[in-house]
Amino acid sequence: MSQTKRRRIDIVRSDDFTRDLESLPVDELRRRRKLCADLDVELSYYRRLLHGRMDLLAFELRRRRGEEERTLLEALPEILAAGGSPPGGFPERQVEVAVPRLPEKGRRAVDRALADDFLARLPDLSAEDLAGVQDMLTEVEAEVSTQRREVYDVHDRIQQELTRRYREGLLSADELLRQG
Repeated sequence: MSQTKRRRIDIVRSDDFTRDLESLPVDELRRRRKLCADLDVELSYYRRLLHGRMDLLAFELRRRRGEEERTLLEALPEILAAGGSPPGGFPERQVEVAVPRLPEKGRRAVDRALADDFLARLPDLSAEDLAGVQDMLTEVEAEVSTQRREVYDVHDRIQQELTRRYREGLLSADELLRQG
């Protein structure tokens, strides 16, 4: 499997990544499982950032319709606190992981969405501009969510192969759960 400067999501999505899992050494299966877990952390982080922006934008839209009397700044602690969600994802995620670095300029839609400074320009944006930002954030969040589901599916296939080996006595329980 060639890994010549391809994005990790493209590597995980490729047919080669899950082809002939039964013939791969355990260490390679673990490496691929870890890649999926690391990618899950990154995608989850991006989704949370997108959801935060979506929540702030939704509040501003409600405020402009007269459904909110507070300013965005007054409501900010409540908006950000409500955005939290229980931890999820793969069990491996409970290890220490560095927060993914956001690219300053990126080609991916999520990079562009997270680099957009619409929050700083919020008072100057028209209702039409806000609707456009909302549509863009919704579309990007759906794309990231789809990628995350695909990563889950690949992770599950790798985990199933490791579990099969355990059930057939080819792998001990400790080897099955070992990280990396």
